[in-house]
Amino acid sequence: MRDNKEAALKADVVILTVKPGQVVKVLRNIKEEVKGKPVISFAAAIPISMLKKAAPQAKIVRAMTNIAVMAQSSYTVYSFAPDVSDECRSLSVEIFGKFGAHREVDERYIDAITALSGSGPAYLYTVIEALTYGGLLIGLPRDLAMEAVAHTFIGTARLLLSSKNHPAELKDMVVTPGGVTIEGIYELEDSRVRTAMMKAINAAFKKSRIISEEIKKESEKILED
Repeated sequence: MRDNKEAALKADVVILTVKPGQVVKVLRNIKEEVKGKPVISFAAAIPISMLKKAAPQAKIVRAMTNIAVMAQSSYTVYSFAPDVSDECRSLSVEIFGKFGAHREVDERYIDAITALSGSGPAYLYTVIEALTYGGLLIGLPRDLAMEAVAHTFIGTARLLLSSKNHPAELKDMVVTPGGVTIEGIYELEDSRVRTAMMKAINAAFKKSRIISEEIKKESEKILED
């Protein structure tokens, strides 16, 4: 394709994955070519209302996924503009199904989900790296330590989803009085790991709100021109 307009004209669905600050400009440039078409925006911070201003006749879908889409194991949340047809909804959901797990949510939750599961892989990779280093500290080969940690994460997540139990209940199944695990738990609690994770998510959420307001102001200027 020679440019965005040609690509949008020939497409059945348009997916926007540019930086948030570029979304309104890009969408406004192709507003004629996307009339009546589903336009899925994965940009953080840009609400459906602003996307509709940029392309009033497009069928806007706002979504947020994460890097695990590269392994078709992401978690994607999405919201539809009120005028999106059932056909467009079904097509969008089919696309999200290719990425991994997905769920429709109220748009007001998307910024929070961005801070939690959109940024989440970075938090978890930090934990995986730390656990792997722990394995190295006690003498495990690097590849064995990393493999053990990765499969532990996968199995733990699958059990949580399949059992429907609260994480605390599942944790208690591992912890025995005077045993090995409680020693590790004690150190984690002493280091305030849970507080650190909660603070990280809260900080990311606050930052997303700041960025959102800045981008909205810049985008409003573009829409006024």
